[in-house]
This record gives sequence, structure tokens and C-alpha cells, in this order.
Amino acid sequence: MRPRCIMLNTVLFLALAGPRPALSDSPAAAEPAVTPDAIGRWDLEVEDATGVYPSWLEIQMSADGSIGGRFVGRFGAAQPVQDLEAVNGVVRFVVAPLHFEGTVDAEGMRGGAGDGSGDQVRWSAVRAPSLARREPPRWDAPSALISPGGLQGWHARGDGDARCWSADQGVLSAPGPCTDLVTDRTFRDFKLDLEFMLPPGSDSGVHLRGRYEIQLKDDAGNLPEPLTGLTGGVYGFLKPLRVPSGKPDEWQTLHATLVGRTITVVLNGETVIDAQEIPGITGDALDSDEGLPGPIMLQGHLGAVSYRNIVITPAKSKVVQM
Repeated sequence: MRPRCIMLNTVLFLALAGPRPALSDSPAAAEPAVTPDAIGRWDLEVEDATGVYPSWLEIQMSADGSIGGRFVGRFGAAQPVQDLEAVNGVVRFVVAPLHFEGTVDAEGMRGGAGDGSGDQVRWSAVRAPSLARREPPRWDAPSALISPGGLQGWHARGDGDARCWSADQGVLSAPGPCTDLVTDRTFRDFKLDLEFMLPPGSDSGVHLRGRYEIQLKDDAGNLPEPLTGLTGGVYGFLKPLRVPSGKPDEWQTLHATLVGRTITVVLNGETVIDAQEIPGITGDALDSDEGLPGPIMLQGHLGAVSYRNIVITPAKSKVVQM
């Protein structure tokens, strides 16, 4: 009779205990929730021993709840981040060789980063503005950005020396390598027209608002390559639909319309980017204050380049952001 008693006691215990919860219902097995404040695009300032420079971060959440991100540093194209975490108000990610860690809340992010060698940087971030416009712009009168006074209206980037640029009969030329050339005026929404000429193998670019680079490169006849190197593309972000590049040592035309984040680029009469959104600043940007007007910057530090007939048509309507 003893075995029967044990069996009855076991059945009674199971009945009283009730059904066991599924393993997936156990709190110990639950994944920690992603901090919602971390999702989105961020304009960063990073400070190291050499000073402060702009950067950009995007954190996205997929349908299955996992997160991923990409990052733009001082130079170079947008690149995926590694080992991204955003849990309990703490954000961690790796952009080799730096390991970033910081806190996030509704106001922004702040933290530090290191590479394991003892060198540390500090960084802070604010949420990037949408730059969406409620109404289309009304255009003001066009104006030339190259004056008979040579480099009047332009200055060198940072502590560079603009005298490496020459101005002769309406043509601005840099021998490369040279400093970048920046307009004294700043602009918000505008249409920009110019002509450029590159010698064989040269590489340059035009930065809109000083933050978004349209790539200019001697790539005539070459097959499409990664995002970072196609004339008419937005460096590291937007690949042109086609590459109707002219030959080296020949004048080519570029037209760009920038309204908020929306850009259209026409290269040598062909539309190569058609009303696409620029996600964030590109490498080598002047700053990450995307909500502010910015200058036109001509890249001169990589290769020789010449520009002429630079004309800007700014929007005259008051910008109303959504």
C-alpha cells in the first residue's frame, strides 16, 4: 500500500500547485526593455585632446525589437556601430577603436569613450531636428558668390590660410592639398548652381550648410563604387542614380536644391538625386548644429579643383518647421 500512498500524495501536490508557467513567462528569461528615448537620430559633439568636433548617431529599432545603429565620426562615411545596447537609460556602443558609454533621457545623451589605452573623450548629443517644412519655399533673387574682389566673401576653414586658393577672372582654384574655403554668409534653404573642373585623379566636394557633402571626383567612365565615392552623391549616405561625369580637365555643371533635409542634385544636366532625404551630417562637417543655417564650403584639402559661376538662390519665405 505504500507505493499507492506516494502516488496519491504526488497527484494531490501537483493539483494544489497548479500548472507550471511556461519558461518564456519567467521574469528571469525576459529580455530587458530598450530605452525608448534612445531611438532616433542624434547630433553629437565629441571632445578629445585636440578639441571639439561634430559627429552623428542613429539608433533604429526593428520589428522584432532588436536595435542597430550607424555613426559618422570626424571623417569618413557612416558606418555600423557594434555591440549596441540601450537599456535602463544607459547607451553603449563601439566604433572601433572607441567604446562609447553614456546616459540617455528625454533631454539628450552624455558620456565618455575610450580605446583602452587611457585616452578618453567626452561626448554629448541632442536629438537631430526633423527639418520638415510645412510649406514650399519662395525663392529670393540669385546672387553670385564669386566677386571681382577675388576671395572677398570667403574665408579659410578654422585656422587655415586661404592664400593657397587663387582667384583669377572669376575662377577659384586650389592646388591641393589646400585648406577648405567657406562663405562668410550662411544659408538655410537654397538652390546652388556652379561649375567645377577636376584634374585627372582628383577628389573634392561641396558642403551644403557646411554639413552635407556632395562628392566631386574624377570618376568618368568608371563603374559605380560604394557610397563614399560617386560624383553627385551625398557622401556616405545617398548614391546617385547615375554618374554622368565629364572628363577630367573639362568644366562640369552642378545644381543642388536643399530644402530642410530634402535634396535634389543635377549633374551635367541629369538628375542624379531626386528629392531624397539626407539622414545626417557627413564626415568632415563644420558642425552638427543641423537646425541652424550654414555656409557653403568648397573642399580643397584632398585634391586640386577649380570652381566658377557659383550662384546661390536662397529661400526668402520664413521657415516654419513641423
